[in-house]
Amino acid sequence: MALSGLTHLRSGKVRDVYEIDADHLLLVASDRVSTYDVVHPTPVPDKGRVLTGLSQFWFDRLGEVVDNHLVSTSVDDLPAAAQPHVEHLRGRSMLVRRVEIVPFECVVRGFLAGSGFREYQRDATVCGIELPEGLVEADRLPEAIFTPATKAEQGEHDENVSFAHMAAAVGDDLAGRLRELSLQLYRAGAERARAAGLLLADTKFEFGLLDGEVVLADEVLTPDSSRYWPADAWRPGSTPPSFDKQYVRDYATSTGWDKRPPAPELPEEVVAATREKYVEAYERLTGLEFGAWLDRR
Repeated sequence: MALSGLTHLRSGKVRDVYEIDADHLLLVASDRVSTYDVVHPTPVPDKGRVLTGLSQFWFDRLGEVVDNHLVSTSVDDLPAAAQPHVEHLRGRSMLVRRVEIVPFECVVRGFLAGSGFREYQRDATVCGIELPEGLVEADRLPEAIFTPATKAEQGEHDENVSFAHMAAAVGDDLAGRLRELSLQLYRAGAERARAAGLLLADTKFEFGLLDGEVVLADEVLTPDSSRYWPADAWRPGSTPPSFDKQYVRDYATSTGWDKRPPAPELPEEVVAATREKYVEAYERLTGLEFGAWLDRR
């Protein structure tokens, strides 16, 4: 929904972006849920608040690795034009510094899954990186690898590319810096996840430039941008259930939907199970009750 009194810039599959002033934006995480890059008509309650709360947690925790664009998640810090909408914005909005976004998704993989596994089956590589023979689905990689992807328009798929392709586009120095930071952030996230009984299979980061310096942007290490698995269910050779919208994907697939718009409506039990999984991810990773995140806003 558009917020009256604020300048709406664009909407993605999940986030709505508003202009606050020349230096600041407001990112609003909706409860929209998509599969195969198509948004379903049925929202998942509190999903946007989980994404915002987790991003706040990780931005705070990872500040020693790299600066970020977050200014505040408190509605008290929003300008007067946003105040009529505070109940909608509470817990799901981030006031951020405006940055020049680097046009690549900075993906790190610690396990073999998804598009990486499909490429490995075909070529024994992931984004051109050669891997040992004999790996199976969900295998832990010998070491985490950096596999960038192009940023697709809404409704399109990100495309995996080589590091050389990225370096040719943004320059060797910036590409090298982004690879180094992405691997550091992944290792920090994976360590925290292990302590919570989870495995961080892969994730993607988004970076921007602010006064020539690299900063972490968008969301970070949420179930929408990361693949978390329960450690006790991990068995190489099959993919464990993930802490994200897996229930939605499974249901959408079961309907025979052809993965083109419009996406099917979601039944109540799928919505409830998906919300529960997102909230569980928040609570396990942060060590906090989800209700406390909403109460302190």
